Amino acid sequence: MRISVAATALSGAVALSALAVPVAAHAAAGPSAQAQLSSFAANSAHATHAANSARTVRPKDGIGTITFTKGVVNGGKDIVLGTTTKKAVTATYTATSSSGVAVTEAFLWQGTDPSSTDTITGALGTDDDPVCIESTTQTGVYSCTAVFNIDAAVDMPYNGAAGTWKLALGGYDLYASASFDDNVGTGKIKKTSKLTVNATPEPVKKGKTITVTGKLTRANWNTGAYSGYASQKVQLQYRKKGSTTYTTLKTITAGTGGALKTTVKATADGYYRYSFATNATTGASTATGDYVDVK
Repeated sequence: MRISVAATALSGAVALSALAVPVAAHAAAGPSAQAQLSSFAANSAHATHAANSARTVRPKDGIGTITFTKGVVNGGKDIVLGTTTKKAVTATYTATSSSGVAVTEAFLWQGTDPSSTDTITGALGTDDDPVCIESTTQTGVYSCTAVFNIDAAVDMPYNGAAGTWKLALGGYDLYASASFDDNVGTGKIKKTSKLTVNATPEPVKKGKTITVTGKLTRANWNTGAYSGYASQKVQLQYRKKGSTTYTTLKTITAGTGGALKTTVKATADGYYRYSFATNATTGASTATGDYVDVK
């Protein structure tokens, strides 16, 4: 079994009954992650109530026997995806329960209410159950790792998916009591951007004008291609031959179709490039420097 369970104090029958409680099916074999998430959120109260009629746990309250804390998605870094990017993204969290932890489930999702598919605008599940290991010094405290295998061509079908996603966690303790928390942490999923640059003429006389053109594009998940990214601030940077450091010469705004064009005076041999900083929906990018020989 992939999850460490402290079941020595329980009979085999109780342990098996806990693991037999229906949980979200694996993504590869079951329904969509959206349906899995809404089912877990909507039914966690019923599962808990059936196992422990002394209390009722409502979805999203996070007041089951398991408490989820310290959720971190992708090590706190942005998840940047192109049109065909395949990436394994790790989420880590702590599950704490005096009744032990039998199994947990992890989801990344967008929306307002995880208990209804109508209010979930995006959801990602894991292929395998998260791995949870109990602390050797703190009984009932488990360090857990979930892996989301993201395929942008399949999982990012529309541009609105870019932005902040929440980490939802659910689980059952060794007595089949259900717990659920729809926001244990957040992560940002962004579109890959690309930049090109071309500095002309080459070579050029010192003091003459250099024209630097280029284009800013980003992944378009609606079409599966890269589209021009207009109205964005882009820096023109320069590195003198023999130096390792780029300096910013000016900031310009990408035009129609992401087109970039500006001019500078030739001073010395060196490299010109464009650089775009990240924003809420799009990852940063930097063009490879274009060398200009100044005579």
